[in-house]
Amino acid sequence: MRAFVRPTLTLASTLAATFAIGIAHATPVSAVDDNGDTITLAAPAQRVVSLAPHITELVYAAGGGAKLVGAVSYSDYPPQAKSVPRVGDNRALDLERIAALKPDLIVVWRHGNAQQQLDRLRELHIPLFFSEPHRLDDVATSLTRLGALLGTDATAQDAARAYRGQIAQLRATYAQRAPVSVFYEVWDQPLMTINGESMISDAIALCGGRNVFAALRPQVPTLSTEAVIAANPDAIVTASVGATAPDHPLPALERWRAWPQMKAVAHGNLYAIDGDLLSRTGPRIAQGAQRLCEDLQRARTN
Repeated sequence: MRAFVRPTLTLASTLAATFAIGIAHATPVSAVDDNGDTITLAAPAQRVVSLAPHITELVYAAGGGAKLVGAVSYSDYPPQAKSVPRVGDNRALDLERIAALKPDLIVVWRHGNAQQQLDRLRELHIPLFFSEPHRLDDVATSLTRLGALLGTDATAQDAARAYRGQIAQLRATYAQRAPVSVFYEVWDQPLMTINGESMISDAIALCGGRNVFAALRPQVPTLSTEAVIAANPDAIVTASVGATAPDHPLPALERWRAWPQMKAVAHGNLYAIDGDLLSRTGPRIAQGAQRLCEDLQRARTN
């Protein structure tokens, strides 16, 4: 009688079987994005593409760094993000590269990525999660929502809790101190600022400051030098060069010394803060806010 020989499973077939079992037993996950849409996945995302540096930071902080298979230029934090394959930048995405990476989730910067390219991304039929936090508290919410989609809830909740603690401490320390009027300079040619809908404006308020152009529209309005002189702020703040813009010179506040009658100039309250800490809407904005609060406290005593 011929003996029965059990077939030997190859490694590939074993992995395939394991994956199939995993999918069969996977629990769907969902989260609401910053576009107000509910994103539902059949299972936690395993291959993620990030289309903005702040998104890359959020994904790592939420515990999903190992799942990142693609990111845009300037995604340099944490340091291990530098080794993630590049898929272009916010101005020009490499759509073929993105498709070849076979992501099961793409996290998009709602207003930073060009609409035409977003339309083409939709043609790939890959779930898109839109990320655009506007308020300091939105960063914590972004962490927990991404954690839900990545299957890293515990890590994301811990990160959100730590971030909320940092913001709460700054609010308790500075928010009720004597108000400081602030002009935040985004760009100098043309002269641009931020209105009250910006997260930077939220950070100014957290520190007991008042954004003198909070009521302007749009979110990044253009204005005249005369308007700034007339507003006569107690402090002028801008971003210093971080990794995000190494080849693009940022505004130099020294030019404001041509108007010594301004309070900010007369008292030496011209401050520059690392743009990667204050301009990126990720967890490190808590560090940027702390530096802003320290600068505005100096303005109170100068």
